[in-house]
Amino acid sequence: MASWFKRVRPAVEAPRLTPRREQRAAERVDLGEIAPALVPYLAQAAYLQLEAFQTLSQLVSDLPDLAAKEHVGSAAGFALAKHKGLIAELRRQDADPVQAMLPFAATIDRFRFVTEGADWRENLLGVYITAGLLDDFFIRLAAGLPGDVGPRAAGLLGTESGATAAVQILSAELAADPLLGSRLALWGRRLVGDTLLVARSALHLAGGGTPEAQRAEQRVEPVFTEIIAAHTRRMDALGLTS
Repeated sequence: MASWFKRVRPAVEAPRLTPRREQRAAERVDLGEIAPALVPYLAQAAYLQLEAFQTLSQLVSDLPDLAAKEHVGSAAGFALAKHKGLIAELRRQDADPVQAMLPFAATIDRFRFVTEGADWRENLLGVYITAGLLDDFFIRLAAGLPGDVGPRAAGLLGTESGATAAVQILSAELAADPLLGSRLALWGRRLVGDTLLVARSALHLAGGGTPEAQRAEQRVEPVFTEIIAAHTRRMDALGLTS
């Protein structure tokens, strides 16, 4: 526990969302103007899946029993399959996957560092939260991509992730330790800001307080409303407050 309290995270500012009591059902929005170009979209999404695979693979050795290792190992395989699918899409665009992913490596590696937990429970919750948020975001962002790549990418990112197994493993831990819930709930809240910053980095948003910037923010707000609502449901599945 001591190591958990010693960790220092840089302050981050999450997107300012409409208070829940004022939110309306998030309508589908046209993301064409703020979506990234096709190759950067595929490259960033592919590197994020590679990061999830690496985190889950390393997590396997820390798990307490064989059943948990098997489930998390399968989740790592799902992330790797998504990564390979996105790499295949990059090659269809005649892009070099390594060169395309390289501009995102430093930022995503730092993201992985600042979202590393104190123990395997925090790390498993971390992948459950961050991968869920980012998959949801990139699925929605795919609607702004040209041609038929968007539907293929969205379908790929929407495939099995192993989230159900993560819920089962963490629920058993929470039931066994009444004090664990408050720690994991706090950790989950701390992860959201960093994850949303990664999501926002994929968007073409005008800077400053210009009318164009304000219109872009209004356009993207329903997307963040949707993914935060999905995040809340994931936390509710564990009996944790978001």
